[in-house]
Amino acid sequence: MKTLDCSKIAFAYSHNAPAVFDGHSFSFGQGINLLKGYSGCGKTTLLKIFAGYLKVQSGSVSTPSGRSPFSPEYQRREMSFLFQQFNLLPLATVQRNLELAGELAGLKHSLIKERANYWSEKLGLAPVAHRKAKNLSGGQQQRAAIARALIKGAQVLLLDEPTSGLDDLNTRLIVKALENMVERECICLICTHDSRLEKLPHEITDFNCFLPVERHLLALA
Repeated sequence: MKTLDCSKIAFAYSHNAPAVFDGHSFSFGQGINLLKGYSGCGKTTLLKIFAGYLKVQSGSVSTPSGRSPFSPEYQRREMSFLFQQFNLLPLATVQRNLELAGELAGLKHSLIKERANYWSEKLGLAPVAHRKAKNLSGGQQQRAAIARALIKGAQVLLLDEPTSGLDDLNTRLIVKALENMVERECICLICTHDSRLEKLPHEITDFNCFLPVERHLLALA
């Protein structure tokens, strides 16, 4: 079975900053893997390491295809990343945002159209498909960003807080879309504080079990 792995990684954001990871190893298989833990414990950092957006100071990172996480082929075709800030093109329509993601991945036009229509329907975006992203509500923008991440059919799907701040209805739509995605041979990592997602994953990794917590916050809470 193909996996997404890192072995004995060390990472800090600067020479003077405390280490986020110091000799840690992780391995994730196909299906949905939930990463939970306190803010600042390294969940998003790990996603960015697997995406090739951050480079570890030591240790190794391996992708399912064997390509480097810094490989353009991996980042364009094999991996999709959902940022907390969505990063939609504000002046482009929902439809165009989805099409561009497919084009950058090198998908055929017919497949892009098919997948754009499929995820627009699954995520309730069809009525706003021709509306500019800047004119969408927060929930619509979040669902559009998730549709854009899903359209590539990537083998590695990295989602950072996909339901943050959403009401129960929007969250249910996203959960159903992710459940549909699980039918594919995909390795999905979700960083979240949202307890509503805890019935969704095949595996849960609790960072609080092995990474340092800002103990002074516990005393203040």
